Amino acid sequence: MELFGLPLETIYLYTLIISGSLTFLYILFGDIFEGIFGGSEFVNPTLALSFLTIFSASAYLLEFITSFNSLLIILIAVVGSLVLVTLLNVFVLIPLLSAEESLAYTESDLIGRIGRVITSIPVDGFGEVLIDSNSGAIAKPAASLGNQPIGYDERVLVLDIKNGVLYVELFENLD
Repeated sequence: MELFGLPLETIYLYTLIISGSLTFLYILFGDIFEGIFGGSEFVNPTLALSFLTIFSASAYLLEFITSFNSLLIILIAVVGSLVLVTLLNVFVLIPLLSAEESLAYTESDLIGRIGRVITSIPVDGFGEVLIDSNSGAIAKPAASLGNQPIGYDERVLVLDIKNGVLYVELFENLD
């Protein structure tokens, strides 16, 4: 079958090359495009380009390998592409969008947290406190807020932070 004077295999191949190239460029420069044009609420470029690439590749292969009718090949390629793009969206893109943007923390996030002393804090001196977080453990220099000595393995409450130093107080359980 021909369309615009070209065999369908050629059209599928051109579509595959163009959509594959656009997909590659979108992977490299997608953040720039989204920054300039804003995020589209209606059409996700990743899904549209994935659909075109999968459709054209499968239609080209089916036209080249099988002797099916061209309309049946288009139908098979469209259904297969829709299934694969839906799986891509549900199992890859949606979880990536809902994932944490960053595992970084700010120092002000540590205020009110409970940590454990790993280097004793002397009077008018510095020790070290370990605070457990979602992304691992954070070790920071610490000083006692009331200039009281705090021993090794004591639980402390972070009350303030100045110049990267945690100012802590002994944590007393009310259990």
